[in-house]
Amino acid sequence: MKKLLIALFLLSSTLLFASGAGETPRIGVAIYDFNDSFMSEIRNAIADASKGRIPVTIFDAEKRQQRQNEQIESFIENGYDAIIVNSVDRTASGVIIEKCRKSNVPIVFINREPVKDDMAKWDKVYYVGAHAEDAGRMAASILEEYWFAHPEADKNDDGILQFAIIKGETGHQDTELRTEYFIETLLEAGISLEKLNENTGEWTREKGRDVMNDFLSRSGDSIEAVFANNDDMALGAIEALKENGYFQDGKYIPVIGIDGTPAGREALEEGTLLGTVYNDAYNQGNAAYNIAFELASGRIPTEESIGYEMNGKYVWIA
Repeated sequence: MKKLLIALFLLSSTLLFASGAGETPRIGVAIYDFNDSFMSEIRNAIADASKGRIPVTIFDAEKRQQRQNEQIESFIENGYDAIIVNSVDRTASGVIIEKCRKSNVPIVFINREPVKDDMAKWDKVYYVGAHAEDAGRMAASILEEYWFAHPEADKNDDGILQFAIIKGETGHQDTELRTEYFIETLLEAGISLEKLNENTGEWTREKGRDVMNDFLSRSGDSIEAVFANNDDMALGAIEALKENGYFQDGKYIPVIGIDGTPAGREALEEGTLLGTVYNDAYNQGNAAYNIAFELASGRIPTEESIGYEMNGKYVWIA
C-alpha cells in the first residue's frame, strides 16, 4: 500500500511538472509613460510583433520609478519569462537588473540605456536603441543647410547664429548626446554660435510650449533658431510661436526636432517644423520583442533569430 501511495505521488508530481512546463510563456513590458508619443509608437510595435507569438502585458509607470519597480516585481512574482523595460530613471537600472538576476528573469532595456557597469552585471541583459550622436548631427545638418541658404536667417546681420535649445529629460543619454553633437556639428561647419536660452522640456509638448514662451519673454525675436531634443517639445515650441504671431506675415523662427513622429511629419507638411530626424520606433520595438521572445523561449538571441545586427548585448537601430 505504501509503495502504491509513493507511486501515485510520483505520478501526480510528474503530471504537475509537465503541466507547468507546458504553460505559455509570457513577456512583461514596462513603459515609463504612455503619453510619450515616441514611446507609444514603440509600444504599438511591440504589441504588433507579439501577435500570434508569446503574448505581452504592457504597464504604464506614469513617470514614477517606484510604480515601475512594483510593476516589474509583479512580473517576476507572477512567473513572466522575460521583461522589456523602458526605465523611468536610467540610474535605477542596476536595481532592476539585480531583481531580475536573482529570479533568473531575462531583461531587455529599450530607449533608456543603462550605464555600462549595470549592463555588465548579468549575461541576460540586453539593450535596444538608436545612436543619439547621429541624431544630433543630422539635426544640425538640417539647420546648417537652412542657415547657409537663407541669409535673412541672420536677423541682426552679426554672422552669429543665436539659438535656443529645449532639452529632454536631464540625465537621459539622448538629451546629452543629441545636444552635444548638434552644437559640435554646427561649429565644425564653420557657424559661429551664441546660445541664448536652454531649459528642459521633459520630452513633453506641454512643457515645450511653456519653455518656449519663457524663451520668448527673455529673448524675443533675437532667437534665430530652436532645436528641441524631440518632436513633441518642438511641436510645443511651435504652439508658443504661433501664439506670439510667428508663421504669419513673414515672422518666422526655424524649429528642428527629432523622432519623425506622425504629428511631427504633419508639422513638416504645414511648414512650421523646419526638419526632424527620423527615429525608427517600429524597428526598435520589433527588435526588443524579438530578443525577449528568444529569451522567454529559453534561447540565446542571435542575429539570425532576431533579424537584427548585434553588437554584443546591444542592438543599434539606424
